[in-house]
Amino acid sequence: MASPAAREAIGAVAAGFREFGEEVVSGDPLGWPGYQEKLARARERSGEREAVITGEAHIGRVPVVIVAFDFRFLGGSVGEAAGRRIAGAFERARETRRAVVSLVATGGSRMQEGMRSLVQLQRIADACVRAREEGIPHISVLRGPVTGGIWASLASSADYIIGVRGAEVAFAGSRVREEGEDAAFTSGGKFEAGSIDVEVEVGEVPGVLRRVVELLRPAGGEPPAPPEVPRALGFARPPGDPWVAVMRARSPRRPRAEAYLEDYFERRVEISGDRAGGVDAGMLCGFGRRRGRTIAYAAQGGTANTAAGFRTARRLLETAERLQLPVLTLIDTPGASNTAKDEREGIGNAIAELFCTVAGLKVPITSLVIGEGGSGGALALAARDNLWVTPDAYFAVISPEGAAAIVEKDRSKARQVAGRMKLMPQDLVELGVVRGIVRARRRPVRAIRTSYDVVRRWVVRELSSPV
Repeated sequence: MASPAAREAIGAVAAGFREFGEEVVSGDPLGWPGYQEKLARARERSGEREAVITGEAHIGRVPVVIVAFDFRFLGGSVGEAAGRRIAGAFERARETRRAVVSLVATGGSRMQEGMRSLVQLQRIADACVRAREEGIPHISVLRGPVTGGIWASLASSADYIIGVRGAEVAFAGSRVREEGEDAAFTSGGKFEAGSIDVEVEVGEVPGVLRRVVELLRPAGGEPPAPPEVPRALGFARPPGDPWVAVMRARSPRRPRAEAYLEDYFERRVEISGDRAGGVDAGMLCGFGRRRGRTIAYAAQGGTANTAAGFRTARRLLETAERLQLPVLTLIDTPGASNTAKDEREGIGNAIAELFCTVAGLKVPITSLVIGEGGSGGALALAARDNLWVTPDAYFAVISPEGAAAIVEKDRSKARQVAGRMKLMPQDLVELGVVRGIVRARRRPVRAIRTSYDVVRRWVVRELSSPV
C-alpha cells in the first residue's frame, strides 16, 4: 500500500509543526554511479531534501518531537544524513523533555551509501538508548512499508508501536525474501506475534496516537506515589469457610480484571505481546489515567498464564520504571500454565525474570488479589510490602486439588485440605501476607490496615453477619 507524503502524515496527527535539521542532506560517500542524479530526482519528486524530516509539534495539547519518513524519497531509505537527522531528533527530545513520535515508511538502509548507511543503525540505537535512560517515551506508527534495519532499530525499539492495517512490516523486504504472500510480513502478523501493541485502520491513527501520547508523557521531577488500592467490586465480606472462598474466587459471576480496570481508570490504552513472538490474552497490560496521573497496570484475567504473559508483564514494568510511572497489579490466576509447550517456551525463566523485575522496581507498586491467587504464577505479580486482597479472593501455595494430590495422594480431598491451608482473606491478613482486606463501597475506597487486634475484631464482627 502507498504511504502518504511525510508532511501529509504529520498534518493528519499533529498541529503546529516546526521543522529542524533541514540543513543536513545526503552526500555521495562512495562515489556511486548515478547517485547524485537519483538524489536530484528524489528531491524533485517528493519536494523534500531528504527521506526523513524532523521537527516539533503538538499532538492534542502535548508537545512532541516528530520523525517522519517520506517513501517517495528513494523509498524512505536511511543514509548518513537521515541517520543524523533521526539522532538529532532524539537529542532535541531529551533537551526539551518531549516524547518522540516516529511516523515510519521505509525500505531500510540506502544501498548507494554502503556501510556508511548501515552504521546509522548504531547511531539510531545509541540515540534511542540515551532517550530511554532519561525517561523520554518513543511512540512509533508503522505507516508501511517498514522493512530492513529501521524496523530492527528505530521502530521495533519504541515503547508503544501502532501498526496501520495492511502495512508491510518485516525485517526482510519483498525483494530479498522468499516469494509468496505471508501474513507474517504484515502489521497484522506482527500484532498476532506480539511484536506490536495495536493494529488500526489508517483513519483511527490520530485518535489512538493522541491517547497514547497523552498517557506517556515524560515524567516531572516529583517521585511517583503508590497507586490507590482499587475498591472491591464483588462480595462485601469474606466467607467463613475456606472452600467457599475457593468457590467464590472461581465463580464465573465474580468481577474480573476488565471490570476492575474500567472502574478504576478514566481512560486507558493496552499494550500487547512480549515482543518475542508471543501473546497471552489472559494478561492485560497497559497504561491508564486516574485523577490526573498515568499508572501502568498488569492484570491477570483469571486464566493460567503462559510465558508470553509473564514476559509481557515484565515489559510493562520495565517501561514503567524507565518512564517513572507507578504500577498497579491485579492478581487472578489458578497458576502458571503447565503444558509441555509452556516448558519449551521457558515459562520458568519467564516467571523468574518477572520476580526479579518486581523485586528491583524503584517505582512504587500496589497489588490487589481479586480472585484466585494460585502459587508462584500469582505471586510473581505481587508487591512484597503493598499487597491487598478482596473478600472474594484467596491466595495459596498451590491449588487445594494440587495440595491434596501431593499431601493426601487423593485430589478428592481438596475441600478438607483447603481448611488447613489458611487461604481465606482474613487468614492472609493474620499471617502477615497481605496488608488488609479491601471492601466494596460506594464512597472512596478505604482498606482495612493490618493490625492484628483490629483485624481480628473486624473479622469476628463481619463473619458473625450473613454474607
